[in-house]
Amino acid sequence: MQVYDDETMQWSAKVFDIDTGEVLLEHSVDRVLNTASVGKVFLLHTVLDQVDRGERVLEERITRRPSEVIDNSGLWYLLQADTLSVYDICTLIGAVSDNAATNTLCRVVGLDAVQQHTERLGYRDSGLDDIVRWPMQPGQSPTLSHGSARELADFVARIARGETLTSSSIDVFTRWLGAGMDCSMVASAFNVDPLSHYYYDPEVWLWNKTGTIGCARADIGVAMSQTRRVAYAVLANWRRGDDRREEALAQMRAVGEDIRRHLLR
Repeated sequence: MQVYDDETMQWSAKVFDIDTGEVLLEHSVDRVLNTASVGKVFLLHTVLDQVDRGERVLEERITRRPSEVIDNSGLWYLLQADTLSVYDICTLIGAVSDNAATNTLCRVVGLDAVQQHTERLGYRDSGLDDIVRWPMQPGQSPTLSHGSARELADFVARIARGETLTSSSIDVFTRWLGAGMDCSMVASAFNVDPLSHYYYDPEVWLWNKTGTIGCARADIGVAMSQTRRVAYAVLANWRRGDDRREEALAQMRAVGEDIRRHLLR
């Protein structure tokens, strides 16, 4: 199991067995890369932490503002409803990485609160940097999120172990990410139904979050068989202006194939 840097592509990757601690892949685990939408997981986690503290309810209804509607990634911009519950907004983020939902929720929760919560979790090299903006202006964050494989793999492993949130909130968090429809990267090797895989399909159970921009692909998550659990974070960046997606996706699928072999051996 390996990924390969070259002159214009860099990787950060970590894959390990959650229960035995066996490391299946480590590559530049502390390298901080652009992770596109992956950092939205910290927004979702912050919301559930607030729920656990009694500061928020998932039934609260929020109305989006016109300035928060960003198309491209998501579904809400195609829907007529302007007002949704916090739960439904988070579901859109987990399932389709919804940009309008991200921006609306960030306004209510506060980007500062998300960043402070991420630091309290112990992460210094990973986080959500900004709301989704397009077009971007000078002085705004050049990245939506950033992260290292070490921290992001640790984050999903802690969730799988039942840490950082109450058990009920962990069930909600993994259900949101279990609805994720992007199985084009590491998860492509598991051959699951991209629209329905929050169960063994047929042998692997998956929840994950991906990030996609023109110069990056990122996939973090947990894949399970009935006897093993693997946490993974596989991040690739390449020089802006190049098109390296086919090579990046091929290497990510190869990592996924090795994960699948480990799960089913």
